[in-house]
Formats: sequence, C-alpha cells, structure tokens
Amino acid sequence: MIFPQNLQLETLNQMGKNTMVEHLGIEFTEIGDNHLAATMPVDHRTKQPMGLLHGGANVVLAETIGSVAGNFALDGEKQYCVGLDINANHLKAVKSGLVKGIAIPIKLGGKIQVWEIKIYNQKEEMTCICRLTLAVLDKA
Repeated sequence: MIFPQNLQLETLNQMGKNTMVEHLGIEFTEIGDNHLAATMPVDHRTKQPMGLLHGGANVVLAETIGSVAGNFALDGEKQYCVGLDINANHLKAVKSGLVKGIAIPIKLGGKIQVWEIKIYNQKEEMTCICRLTLAVLDKA
C-alpha cells in the first residue's frame, strides 16, 4: 500500500473545501492499495457551451486526484509534490451524469512522480486518459 493506512475519505474531501474542487463538486470515493478515485458531476459547472463535459474540467479532475495521491504517497513531514506537466486525451463525449477518475502511479521516484489518470462515464466507458508528472520537493 502506497498511502498511509489511516488515510480516510473524509480527510481527502475536507481538503477541497472552499476551493475549485468543492466548486466543481469533486468528491473522493475510493482509497485503494495503489490507487485513488474521485467523481465529478457533469452539470452547469463542468460543461462547455455545446453541452458537453469541458476538457478543462477533465484536467482539473485528473490533476486533483493525481496531486492528492502523489502527496499522500510521500512522507508529508519531509516532502511534498507540485505539478510539472499534465496531458489529456479526450476519448468520448459526456453529456450528463457523473464521471469517475482513477489515479494509478507509473513511477514514484525520489524527485519525480508520474501518474496515469483514467476517467470513465457511468457506463464504465473510458472518456479521457491523462498523464500527470509531479516534482517531489523537500520541505525546508
């Protein structure tokens, strides 16, 4: 397991209060041995003018899950992560419902982390895939 055993969903969801995470309705739903998952509604906050899930909202969901996962995969007393790069391939349009993102580490290095985040619709069809690179920094 890459996350602390005492990590709770309530803790993760409290972190997003009064931020874009809360504004977009992102909610952490699952802590696995090597993954973290969250959902986001497809509604007036996350759609673009054509009525589809905004690509930028996909990226916000992916970066949120990956960055939180990256930070909890570290010893928070000594290090923290910040985003360096994210890319997204939007594979299928979503018009309504919820999307679910799942972050899995590709590399957890001493200076760099790379996470893959797959986003699915409610039919469990992949709608977007992202790769997030995080810099691991030492606390002063």
